[in-house]
Amino acid sequence: MKKKVAIIGSGVAGLVLANLLRTNSNFEFVVYEKGKFINLDEGFGIQLSVNSVSILNKIGFDQINKDEKYHPLKLDFHSIGCDKICDLDLTKFNSTNIRYTTLKRSVLVNFLKEKLLSNSIIFGKKISDVKQIEGKLNIHFFDGSSDKVDYLVISDGIFSSTKSIIEKKFIKPNYYGAIAVRRQIQNKEISKINTSNISLIMGSDVHLVLYPVNQQKVINLVCLIRTKSENNDSNSIREILENSIFKQNKNLVNLFRGDLKSWPIYVTNKFIKSVYKNVFYAGDAFYTFPPTMAQGASQAIESANEIFNLISINHADMQNEYFKNRLGRINLINKRSKFNYFGFHISNPFVKFLRNQILKLLVKNESFINNYLGKVFK
Repeated sequence: MKKKVAIIGSGVAGLVLANLLRTNSNFEFVVYEKGKFINLDEGFGIQLSVNSVSILNKIGFDQINKDEKYHPLKLDFHSIGCDKICDLDLTKFNSTNIRYTTLKRSVLVNFLKEKLLSNSIIFGKKISDVKQIEGKLNIHFFDGSSDKVDYLVISDGIFSSTKSIIEKKFIKPNYYGAIAVRRQIQNKEISKINTSNISLIMGSDVHLVLYPVNQQKVINLVCLIRTKSENNDSNSIREILENSIFKQNKNLVNLFRGDLKSWPIYVTNKFIKSVYKNVFYAGDAFYTFPPTMAQGASQAIESANEIFNLISINHADMQNEYFKNRLGRINLINKRSKFNYFGFHISNPFVKFLRNQILKLLVKNESFINNYLGKVFK
């Protein structure tokens, strides 16, 4: 008899898991989404390192139109004045069909959605209660409907309300003391950097990342600015940009013209293992770390794959095994993300000089690259 899996949330983690389940006839599944539709209008970019691309290729990611994705060869490090410090060769982690990839998030989500049958995703559903009866999970929704499943996977993001409902305690993330600002820009708007590569521009208490998201060289720009305030309305953002980035390089004002999207950066307070053995948290619902390793989407994909593998073999202690594996993996990436956050935002001129000299050595050091990045990317 087929086992049923309910997935809460139609983000990257939830849709990847649904697509993996689609390949195993021993399961039936349904994705419950609280919204009325999946928003495919947002064209902002994401980075996928080879650890996640190898998983996506199992469900046909390598068949996506080549024009809609990009494979940067290098990561260029720059000072806030856009003077190049050094570069890192990203191809060290690639194989023939598995390469570091950048693309629009909407392209990835649309690819994942289109692989599923139309009735695989049910919209307008928000969980009100979960009860376990004879090993099954009875899910109740606010609209009065219900479902009975063998496994429940929560993938509704860092602000997951489902997690609080299931664990019967209020769970909220912590503000990390930074605001993110994002915009799409055209190649012609940029000077002094190589738009074929990923560019990291480091300043005092701020850093910017720019990278192409398709073969037409549409560029995704995102920056993180340290600030005590969580306020991210348009007037506040303009003031924050003026007092941080533009003070250090007034020429960068050209990158922030027009409409900007901004949001405060939150991170997970602590790891949570569910009181129910057949409930799993995936992606940002499991843990969210600072975005300075560009691993958010890749870890969402990894977590979905781990859940799929464990339930496919009917592991005797699957939740504990999943939690142990995720804990180790996230701790590794979280520590590196926090270290990067510190290193990218150094303010002291002498320490900046030392950082830049050390970077020039490290990007050529095979042992360091394989340990620091290879353990994350592979």
